[in-house]
Amino acid sequence: MSKSLDLGCGLQPKNPFNAQEVYGVDVRDDAEAHIVKADLVVEPIPFPDSSFEYVTAHDFLEHIPRLIYVPQRRNAFVEVMNEIHRVLKPGGVLMSFTPAYPHAAVFRDPTHINFITEETFPLYFDNQLRWASVYGFKGSFEILSQEWRGPHLLSLLRKV
Repeated sequence: MSKSLDLGCGLQPKNPFNAQEVYGVDVRDDAEAHIVKADLVVEPIPFPDSSFEYVTAHDFLEHIPRLIYVPQRRNAFVEVMNEIHRVLKPGGVLMSFTPAYPHAAVFRDPTHINFITEETFPLYFDNQLRWASVYGFKGSFEILSQEWRGPHLLSLLRKV
């Protein structure tokens, strides 16, 4: 039985992989829709290790700050990527769909505070360079694909 988790899911978790069980995380609870409340900027994903074959993040990662002080310095985006890696099963897939630089949509919304580029995942979170490891990233992903869909970058990453 395949399971998928949609981060920042809003009113209804998305299920692009047609998983048999679908859950969401948002800033509010909705037990009927399988949505669990958590503020992922400062809280872990509220599911056990290796719970999901898929994690999706549609128009979500651009809202996670790269750096916060609460009260100590924390790399919130790196922590979220660690959490995604933690809840994915080995070989599990992350789908990120986010407005990306150089498109104006990246900057238009004042709540977009994390600017993703075509190089963010391949340089910092891949299984080759892993530059984010100096900021505390513990996992690695194989970059399966990246493609532009208008101003959005669709990235598929497999947990290594």
